[in-house]
Amino acid sequence: MFKNTILFIKKRRFIILAIIFFNLFIPIGGSSAFTPTIYEPNVNELKRTGIKIGQIAAKFIRFGPTKEGTNLAKLAVALNPEEIELWMILAEGEMRRNNLEEALSSIQKAKSYNPKIASLWFAEASIALNQNKPENAIDAIKNGLKLEPNNSTAYFQLGNANLILKNHKSALDAFIEASKINPNFWQSINNQGLVLYELNKIDKAIAKWKEALSITNDAEPKLALAAALNKKDLGNIESIELVKEALSLNPNYVSYQHQKEQLWGDKLQEATEELFKNPKLEKTINEALANSDFENK
Repeated sequence: MFKNTILFIKKRRFIILAIIFFNLFIPIGGSSAFTPTIYEPNVNELKRTGIKIGQIAAKFIRFGPTKEGTNLAKLAVALNPEEIELWMILAEGEMRRNNLEEALSSIQKAKSYNPKIASLWFAEASIALNQNKPENAIDAIKNGLKLEPNNSTAYFQLGNANLILKNHKSALDAFIEASKINPNFWQSINNQGLVLYELNKIDKAIAKWKEALSITNDAEPKLALAAALNKKDLGNIESIELVKEALSLNPNYVSYQHQKEQLWGDKLQEATEELFKNPKLEKTINEALANSDFENK
């Protein structure tokens, strides 16, 4: 009985204390229901977050993993759709994944916010070229050049688009303009040679490839020059040496397919094929075929 009395007293004291502490939490003046609040970021915070996510996305897209970077870019534009650069990052991600329609859609969305940014038109042209739509590329480049008329790369791409369409005069004019803006733009000088050769202006083409080689040691002008010199003087020693140097630098040029991708015309490819038949080049050609990423067709 003594133990039970003590237990009863302890229980009674606990109940009293519980009631006292509970009453401390009851608001004076009546009761009200507890409503939890959820933090909602404002528009500026969402925009800043979108930019930060976009910066991370750009690194992933360029250095991997590209898929995750592209998904982050999608989140970035959702948070900050008016930030043009985020749409360009997303377009780059889609292009790297060969999702060309999605890339084009991103560029067009960016243009809807500001169509007066030249780089958007140039990006659209790049996508069009990858889609094998050179006519669309030409239109986009011309619109971009209205906004940024001294862009040598844009003129170079304009030349390439016209060269694909075999608009040789327009292509040559564009390549010349590119090299006027940037005299060290050897690729544009090289491509002048490609056009001139197809126009049967072999001596002028040779001069352009020699000019390009005064700036660079690249395989393309070496091999093109070799083919042209061999056309004029079959089996000459300089051509043989140039072929060996070119294919040592880049064995992919042994491939007809690769030459075509670099916009070599039919006449230059025929001259190169003729040069490759020289018995003195048999070992060089076989080594290049073994090391090339392409199959010679």
